[in-house]
Amino acid sequence: MKKRRIATIGEAMVVFNPTKTGPLRFVHSFERAVGGAELNFAIGAARLGLEAKWISCLGDDEFGKVIYNFARGEGIDVSDVNRSERYATSVYFKEIQENGAGKSFYYRQPSPLLELTVDKISESVLENVDLLHISGVYLSVCKHHIEVVRKLIDFAKKRHIPISFDPNLRLKLWTIEEARAVYETIYPSVTIFLAGAEEFEWLFGSESVEEVQARYQMEEMVIKKGEQGATVYANGHWTEHEAYKIKAVDTVGAGDAFDAAYIYGYLNQETIDERLRLANGAGALVATIKGDNEGLPSFKELKQFIGDEQMIER
Repeated sequence: MKKRRIATIGEAMVVFNPTKTGPLRFVHSFERAVGGAELNFAIGAARLGLEAKWISCLGDDEFGKVIYNFARGEGIDVSDVNRSERYATSVYFKEIQENGAGKSFYYRQPSPLLELTVDKISESVLENVDLLHISGVYLSVCKHHIEVVRKLIDFAKKRHIPISFDPNLRLKLWTIEEARAVYETIYPSVTIFLAGAEEFEWLFGSESVEEVQARYQMEEMVIKKGEQGATVYANGHWTEHEAYKIKAVDTVGAGDAFDAAYIYGYLNQETIDERLRLANGAGALVATIKGDNEGLPSFKELKQFIGDEQMIER
């Protein structure tokens, strides 16, 4: 069977993970890794068996080489990853609490993505692509990204390519009012909306999921609820699936894992209930391992975790 292919656009950063939990000012050593919401999504999709294209720009420096080689090693199509000699590759530091929650401290301005302007995006980037995934993180980093995304959406519509969108709010990068204004121009083009329950409230206030769906005509409204599982509103019906019980170590990247697994199920024509099983499982697995994408599972690992396949340990 032909592998389905996704494309996404966004920034990747070198991540410095703390070697102990607690306030960052008391952490004296870090481990270097790679992160970024859109790259995490692409890696998650590739590990599950989809083909994945990542569109981006990195600094032409050592950290840029680390990210580029890492992405290529994961099987990601990096043919549309540009290099900037002017701007350094972005970095960020993570603070992790004992319960797995944490904070992120970004050093991404000016970003190499300043050089990924709308004139550098051609329709060929969506050649043979079955779904375009957009994240609000990319939209928040540089103002001209809004025009880049609009151009990609136009290309996707022309080719009848479905679009998934995760608002991925980063209120350290812009205000909720700025995010709302931009997202409202994106919603009418979205096929699958993937948001956290808290994000949904920030974006839409007292409006219900049904009201938002009716207003923007998004086909599937996916609401992620963390420890309470996830729900989907589609075709006038609700589908719900409970979360898997785990001990969270690091929750960063869990939402990206959820998105990748849900889209994998969508492109492979799984039922909505099965997509939720896969997505909740992928999100849970990532939260059990320290790092943004280290816990992203292969399809076999995911099926073993959710109990569909037996794991033989010896």
